[in-house]
Amino acid sequence: MCLCCCAAWLAAPARAFEVVIDATEALKPLLQQHLEAARAARQGESPGPEELLRLQRQSDETARMLLATEGYFSPVISSTLRGDILHYRVTPGPRTEVRSVAVRFAGALHTDPDKSRLRARMERDFSLKRGMPFRQADWDAAKAGVLAPLLSGQYLAARITASEARIDPSAQTADLAVSVDSGPAFFYGEPVISGNQRYPVSVARNLNPARPGQPVNQQDLLDYQMALESSGYYSQAFVRVDPDPATAGAAPVRVDVTERPEKLLSLGAGFSTDTGARVQAEWLSRNIAGRGLRLKLDGRIEARSQRAAGELAWPRDSKGYAHSLGLQLKREDIEGQETRSSLLAAKRSRARGQIESTLSLQYQTEMQQIGNALNVRNQALTANYAWTKRATGRAFYPFEGYVSTVQAGGAAQALLSDTSFLRLYGRHTHYVRLGRGDRLVLRGEAGAVLADTRDGIPTDFLFRAGGDNSVRGYAYQSLGRTLNGAVASVRYLATGSVEYNHFFNRDWGLALFLDAGDAADALDNLSPVFGYGVGARYRSPVGPVNLDLAYGEDSGKFRLHFSLGVSF
Repeated sequence: MCLCCCAAWLAAPARAFEVVIDATEALKPLLQQHLEAARAARQGESPGPEELLRLQRQSDETARMLLATEGYFSPVISSTLRGDILHYRVTPGPRTEVRSVAVRFAGALHTDPDKSRLRARMERDFSLKRGMPFRQADWDAAKAGVLAPLLSGQYLAARITASEARIDPSAQTADLAVSVDSGPAFFYGEPVISGNQRYPVSVARNLNPARPGQPVNQQDLLDYQMALESSGYYSQAFVRVDPDPATAGAAPVRVDVTERPEKLLSLGAGFSTDTGARVQAEWLSRNIAGRGLRLKLDGRIEARSQRAAGELAWPRDSKGYAHSLGLQLKREDIEGQETRSSLLAAKRSRARGQIESTLSLQYQTEMQQIGNALNVRNQALTANYAWTKRATGRAFYPFEGYVSTVQAGGAAQALLSDTSFLRLYGRHTHYVRLGRGDRLVLRGEAGAVLADTRDGIPTDFLFRAGGDNSVRGYAYQSLGRTLNGAVASVRYLATGSVEYNHFFNRDWGLALFLDAGDAADALDNLSPVFGYGVGARYRSPVGPVNLDLAYGEDSGKFRLHFSLGVSF
């Protein structure tokens, strides 16, 4: 390094100065940001002669340190001070490359012969590899990354006991070695619940997806926490296993919960172009008989549909199943088809991670009227199965993932049913990220009722198409069998949709879409109609708001589709 300074200049008064750095484009921003002299110049400081010389020497040392972190261990650095300009010339020299990597293991991971694949994978996935440039940031990241598969699995006390980066300046190479001590393997003990006051402790304990003696896994703990927060009993939950090697053989699962109020009354209002304006009320008690049973009574009044329902639900048992009994009364008058129905149902459901399944037995009676053409009573005792997988997270407008639903159910004429039938239904919605603010939404659904006749089958088991979540550009449930000026339900359904969304910011977005579909009484009669248009998407504080303007190609008319709901 060359330092140029004269006594006359040292006696001069302090004044503002400038720092000029000559370096490669890759290194120049790093030096400009971190050199002490450059920082002082940016801030408009006017150091005296002695302070300026100190800044010059300190910046020289800092430059060497910064270049070393980037893998340059033989740089040539010169600094020249002329007048009020401090000039740095930096020649980094050859960059050091990684010559060898050694990952050594200790602890239970090293002694367990069944973990040879995990050890091999950790060595293979070590992010700083032979032939790559050596950078301190990459070295630190590689050391942190080698612990990730251990800490997310059953080695909660894993740590790096030693690490070395041996630099050979003459060969410009680095030999890396890291020693990983996995510590003991952790296995689940019993849950320890805290914060529980109103509800039986069994409610929280039975939501645990893991069992004592199983290997600890972070995904289990996340699933447990999500199950607690979605159970309806707890507003918040925090689940953890302390990484104490002394308890590794039966590590307690520590659960901190914040309980929801025992009773809740909620009111709501909304509007959709499918069923019109609506008001609703719900009363919920979460601890009937002190056993955590939930009693829910709710009612909804819409322009075209009215419903009253009651449900008694048991908390999930130790095997992960939840049971419920429900009664529902409903009236609908949609597209000239008027139905009055009553439903009694018993359900058994199970949720595991992203998958929820439900098995139900229900008895339904219905009075159906279509003008003067049809006035009948239908009844059915049905066994039903539904399976749903949600792989989208909790976002209002997910950018990735999918939601899939499969349903099957049926009735036998000999068992409290007017007609024997088998109903099959499936729906899949897929979200594809196209960019930071763009996504593609693909949706398809299909349904079929296999029976000799549709007569005697309750409307809820048949199909119609059209509306906000079906084929936009057509009125809600307006696609089906035309009968005396009304639209009656039928046995087959097929719809699909392609939608492109662009979000301008976190809350507002634009949609372009194409929908197609139809409902008919025979597969050969399915003749898809098309609807397409534009829409707006808004992430409101109370939920997603969709506003679509669609043109129905078959009807030759534009139709507005809108939905909004608010709970109080």
